[in-house]
Amino acid sequence: MADAFAFRLIATDGAARRGEIVTPHGAVRTPAFMPVGTQATVKGLSSDEVRKTGADTLLGNTYHLMLRPGAERIAALGGLHAFMNWPRPILTDSGGFQVMSLSELRKIDDKGVTFRSHIDGAMVELSPERAIEIQTLLGADIAMQLDECIKLPNTQFELERAMRRSLNWAERCKLAFEHAPLGRALFGIVQGGDDIALREQSAKALIDIGFHGYAIGGLAVGEPQEVMLKVVEEITSILPIGCPRYLMGVGTPDDLIEAVARGIDMFDCVMPTRNGRHGMAFTRFGPVNLANARHRDDPRSLDEQSPHETARTYSRAYLHHLVRVNEMLGAILLSTINLAYYQELMAGMREAIERVRLTDFRAQAREGWARGDLPPL
Repeated sequence: MADAFAFRLIATDGAARRGEIVTPHGAVRTPAFMPVGTQATVKGLSSDEVRKTGADTLLGNTYHLMLRPGAERIAALGGLHAFMNWPRPILTDSGGFQVMSLSELRKIDDKGVTFRSHIDGAMVELSPERAIEIQTLLGADIAMQLDECIKLPNTQFELERAMRRSLNWAERCKLAFEHAPLGRALFGIVQGGDDIALREQSAKALIDIGFHGYAIGGLAVGEPQEVMLKVVEEITSILPIGCPRYLMGVGTPDDLIEAVARGIDMFDCVMPTRNGRHGMAFTRFGPVNLANARHRDDPRSLDEQSPHETARTYSRAYLHHLVRVNEMLGAILLSTINLAYYQELMAGMREAIERVRLTDFRAQAREGWARGDLPPL
């Protein structure tokens, strides 16, 4: 195991970057997609199954693990890596997204957030210091600052207020993180909504504070894709070249390609697993709705050229059957197929960047999505 966090830039293609993040639990090839393991599990999948899709790292959630089973309990059991049998790197979200998604169950001020637990109604406090303490107890290789994430569109007053509160919390998180074990990393989170000037203020202030990496939060929360990409393009241009850049909670395959082309290194999103649980597969031919009756007599696999065995093995007719009868195996197989496709997409972009062919790769991907999955006549 490495005893220090590091980021190595391997190749570039325009603004796109191919790199490697080194952590105490191994290396992460970038651009990287992190499956979401909110409750110490990627829903329905074992750690071995997640690894077989090609994932180098995954994401856990501070808020949810704080409530159940508790950070102190996980620490006593050897930390999150041992608890969920995932020996690879882990990044933990600080709970900032729940500040937005659970807005009806929380009160917020400059000190922190008080949540009424969605489980039993108990009152729990999450301050910047407690968020870092929890992530340290969990043993996260990469911890995130606590921030205030707000929905878009929003008022200028609210955008600036939340951005400045997030900066205050960033400073407090940095101080609290000084006692973290060697090799752990802390990322700051750029806020400011869809206001470029506020985003630039946030990014520059975070750079002055100094973090191991920088995330762009508060996007994919209601704004159009072009707005998101404009923010990404402007902010990546001022973030340090030698640090990883993480676009939080994004997104569709097209979002990933476009954000990589603008300099993003890391992503997470529930989309591949959530959509898989609802009968939707992501493929080289675009999204495929397995609940559709047209698949009931189709013996073809989803993608006979996929590097992932599951996508090559099971027929569309069988997957359709599993979805229609609400069999849990259907959700498991489609979640696996979707994660594997996302990892295939990231691997393809890494190779394309090294060959300075990302523009060609993007065009080929879009051509496949546009062609669709219908059999030739």
